[in-house]
Amino acid sequence: MSVSAALSVSEAFSRRRELTFVDVRTPAEFASGHLPDSVNIPLDRIARALPELRKAAEQGPLLVVCASGARSENAVATLASHGIGASSLTGGATAWAAEGHGLDRPEGGPRAVWAMERQVRFTAGSVVLLGLALGLLVHPGFLSLSAAIAAGLVFSALSNTCGMAVVLGGLPFNQRGKAPLVGSSPSTRA
Repeated sequence: MSVSAALSVSEAFSRRRELTFVDVRTPAEFASGHLPDSVNIPLDRIARALPELRKAAEQGPLLVVCASGARSENAVATLASHGIGASSLTGGATAWAAEGHGLDRPEGGPRAVWAMERQVRFTAGSVVLLGLALGLLVHPGFLSLSAAIAAGLVFSALSNTCGMAVVLGGLPFNQRGKAPLVGSSPSTRA
């Protein structure tokens, strides 16, 4: 059965038995709540997992999931460039939960971690405010810190990549709760 570039939550839910869910969020985001039977392969590790993903795609359709759908769209594009078909979940895990479908959370797992988009907004905003404050109170040269973040945000929007997310994804609190790269068979889903 063919899979389109994006699936709505209702389409994904109705086809959940045939799909293999690949969650591209950080391990900590994954551990704080993910679609049942998902496999966690963070976006920055997709290239290393290509052989495993190719094999999984040969067995059935892949559905790539993140928090909102942005990272999963990037992952689908990367997979397509390597000849691996996959779809993105429109709205991500947030939309899945908003439509009343459950998210799995490991027993005694880590406390909830902010979504990567929220971490990026917080960090960017904090650095901009710091640059402005230091520029006004210490030396005008610190204003370049705010300008650098602004330039990075513009580049991020134009390139649809985010260097700050890559850096934040490597921090220890985003690495807790690593999940194995092999998931259960889609046929076991209820």
